[in-house]
Amino acid sequence: MTTYLPTRPEGVEDRPRKLNRRSTGVDRVFAWSATAVGTVVLLITGGIGLFLLYSGFPTLQRYGWTFFTETEWNPEQDTIGIAAVLGGTVSVALVALVIAFPLAFLTALFISDYAPARIKGLCISAVDLMAAVPSLIYGIWGFWLLRPHVGEVAMWLHQNLGFLPFFQVKDTDPDAAMPEPLKYQGSAFLAGIAVAMMVLPMICAVMREVFSQAPPGEREAALALGSTRWGMVRSVVLPFGRGGIIGGTMLGLGRALGETIAVVLIINQAEILKPRVIETGTNTISALIATKFSDASEAQLSALLSAGLVLFIITLIINTLASIAVSRSRSGADADA
Repeated sequence: MTTYLPTRPEGVEDRPRKLNRRSTGVDRVFAWSATAVGTVVLLITGGIGLFLLYSGFPTLQRYGWTFFTETEWNPEQDTIGIAAVLGGTVSVALVALVIAFPLAFLTALFISDYAPARIKGLCISAVDLMAAVPSLIYGIWGFWLLRPHVGEVAMWLHQNLGFLPFFQVKDTDPDAAMPEPLKYQGSAFLAGIAVAMMVLPMICAVMREVFSQAPPGEREAALALGSTRWGMVRSVVLPFGRGGIIGGTMLGLGRALGETIAVVLIINQAEILKPRVIETGTNTISALIATKFSDASEAQLSALLSAGLVLFIITLIINTLASIAVSRSRSGADADA
């Protein structure tokens, strides 16, 4: 059977097909709506920053740099500073990140490349469900379940890794016949564990989405050349998702810095600047604002809003850097394209 291909008539030239790029009414409505929503979000964010700056300016003007270097928060004696609570905020966030990052990384990698198809959806739903749990529940979980047992873990860390500054406990002998478990409860370490469970779903979701976008052609090429599954992940998926790993981790750090209610329920509040994360007593900026806000005078309220301004700026910077890291990665560039 002979097949005849259609031929172009003589005298007819090939012409590129004209594309109609004129926007319709629906396109214009969508563009205007998206622009309006983005503008409103930027205005709200900027308005919050300006409000905090305006409200906290009297405190910054009065105390100057002392507000950032003073460790005590004692309005009755006109001594106000955020050095201790800022250090506690960073300590809780770093402990949470150290715990959450490997768990989120391995979970995202398992879901994207190792989980069988029949359980992949279940794993995704389980991780997303963790993000839907209120922070109050995590705080209660940390107070009633973790608090009695994490003290034993902290004692073990003090006994075996006490030569490290952040695993030391002041005026406590880990080898004493009668240990003092209260010295290890209500610490930044305990609060960091609860916060880690809260930020883990966010970090995992970002990493999982980026890993799943790795080019299938490169995956298949690596496997066709004899690479193992781990070799393919190491040579294709991880380089492709480097920006997502960094961005997701920094987004988790930004959220960990601002967690409030769970931290308030778990820690023993104390304004002490110290690197010892397993020792009882710490405080964070968000916990300080939550506990002092209702009884604050006008001057104290200005000081609390100044502390909130510092936390707002730190979180904004971290989230901006995370967005830049994602946009400059291969996955972010492909998504923008």
